[in-house]
Formats: sequence, C-alpha cells, structure tokens
Amino acid sequence: MKFKNILMVAMGFLFAHVAYTQEGLPIYTDYLTDNYYLIHPSMAGAANCSKIRLTARQQWFGQEDAPKLLTLSVNGRIGDSPSGIGGILYTDKNGYHSQNGAYATYAHHLMFSRSEADLNMLSFGLSAGFIQYRLDETSFLFDGPDPIIDGIVQNQTNFNMDFGFSYQFLDFYAHGTVKNVLENSGINKDTNITSNLRRYLLSVGNVFSKYGSAWSYEPSVMFQFRDATKEASIDVNAKVYKEMQFGKLWGGLSYRNSFDGAEYTRSGSVNSQRLQQITPILGINYNEFMVAYNYTYQSNSVVFTNGGFHQFTLGYNFNCRREPYDCNCPAVN
Repeated sequence: MKFKNILMVAMGFLFAHVAYTQEGLPIYTDYLTDNYYLIHPSMAGAANCSKIRLTARQQWFGQEDAPKLLTLSVNGRIGDSPSGIGGILYTDKNGYHSQNGAYATYAHHLMFSRSEADLNMLSFGLSAGFIQYRLDETSFLFDGPDPIIDGIVQNQTNFNMDFGFSYQFLDFYAHGTVKNVLENSGINKDTNITSNLRRYLLSVGNVFSKYGSAWSYEPSVMFQFRDATKEASIDVNAKVYKEMQFGKLWGGLSYRNSFDGAEYTRSGSVNSQRLQQITPILGINYNEFMVAYNYTYQSNSVVFTNGGFHQFTLGYNFNCRREPYDCNCPAVN
C-alpha cells in the first residue's frame, strides 16, 4: 500500500477519535473490571458494598503524546435507604487535545422481592457534571492565516447529564443509559459535529453456574449508538470466575466490532475496514481489594499500530451493610 493511502486512513481514524474525545468520558472495556458505574449512573449504590475504582489506560505504549486516560470513581448507598450516590473524576489526553471531567450521581433502587435474599431490583440514576475541553494549537504548523487554526490554547467548559436505568433479577441484568443528554459547543468550530454528543448504551448479561460449584460463567453484550453520526458498535464479552478461600479469580475476553468503517485503496482497488478490537482481561478479588489488567489488540489491516493498549484497575470495597444477595451476581455482591 502506498504511504499516501496509509496516511489518509490513519488521519481519518485520528480525526474521528479527536471528535469523539469531546464526548466526555471515553468508553473502553474498563466497565468489565467490576466498574459498571463508570458508564451506567443507575449502578451507583446498587451493590451491597461501597466501591472505589481507579483505572489507568495507556494507548500505543511508547509513543509520544499517545492517548491516555485516568479515572477515579466512588459510589455507595446512603445508609439503609434505597438511594445511592457516586462521583467520577477523569482526565483524558490525546495529543494536542485533552479534557478533564467531574460528575456527581444520584440513583434510586426499587426492590420488588419480599426480602434482600432474592435479587429483583429496578434502579434509576442521573449524573450531572462539567467537562473542560482543551486544544493546544500553539505548535500547529501552517503557512499562513487559516480560518480553522487560531494558534492559541483553546479552552471550553460545558455542563452535561447522563441518565439510565438498571434491572437485575437473580443472575440476570440489563442496563440502559443515555449519555450527554444536553447539547454542547465544545471547542470544535464545526458545531454540527459537537452540538449533539448524545450516545445510547445498552448492556445485557447473565451469570451461569452449577449448584455447589466454585466456577461461574458470565456472557454479556453491550451495544452503543452515537446519535449525531448514526454510528454503532457492539461488545461481545465472556467472563469466568473461580471462588477461592481468599476471594475470587476471574478472567475474560471482549470483542468489539463497529458497524461502520472507512474506505482505503490497495493495489488500485477500494477496500473498507471496520474497527475490531480483542481484549483479554484478568483480575483478582482479595478480601476487600480488587486488581485487574486488560490488554487490547486492534486487528484492522490499516492502523497506526495493532497493540500497545494497556489498562490497569485498582479497587476497594468498604462499608458493606448487609448480607450478599442469594445469587451469582458479581456486580452487586
């Protein structure tokens, strides 16, 4: 393939990613490391313990100014009430573009079962927060005046909201969330790109196990859809858990596939490719602590690099108020 064609496709994916980084907190596979609250506000306080989760993600390891993400989240119940609260802080940097965000969450949980021994719960959650966008144009190269380059550091702070629900019945769960409900201006001069950053998420899964067995298995899917660009993708996930004396060992595999792609030319013919990522996950729960690692491999033909996507998650559970639910439901037990 000619270098020009490689460059055009790479720039296409780059500018698409820059536009998406203005959508608030990026969605990778960190939600699979016992961190559903990070993308679904209705999960604030849904578990029988309060949770703290810290994640660090580095993309294209070893490359200067490569994308990197840090998140810190905490959530839990308000005493013995059916209400939960949470908070998220994050910083996301991608070359010249960066953003910092802070969200506060309130969730309410309706229990339909006669007791907490059997899980049958419907939850609603609302997150509201501020996102500060920053674009450093001081080192941009151009030969003269350009209407889209100001040559300064641009800053813009926007307010936005996420709303969602969760339903959990024994070992089954479903989550639905609308992210970025409000319109933003961002720092992109093309407001047709940044004014509507709404994204829809739907997650469904179930945990299977035999009575008395230390092993359990959790298949799940997550579908996401961007309202403005009409782009969609799906995550197909599989996790396995092994109960241990000290806690739990678990691992899994996630496959992300986009329904939309980009065209490129090879040997005089036009080809197309869609985003495809494979992510193995490994974690351990030791008493109240949790540690997880995942690595993402991008299997596309035309990419900057296929690998180098590392992510670590550290977690701590505290303030456990009640006995675990009588179900194999890792997200709430």
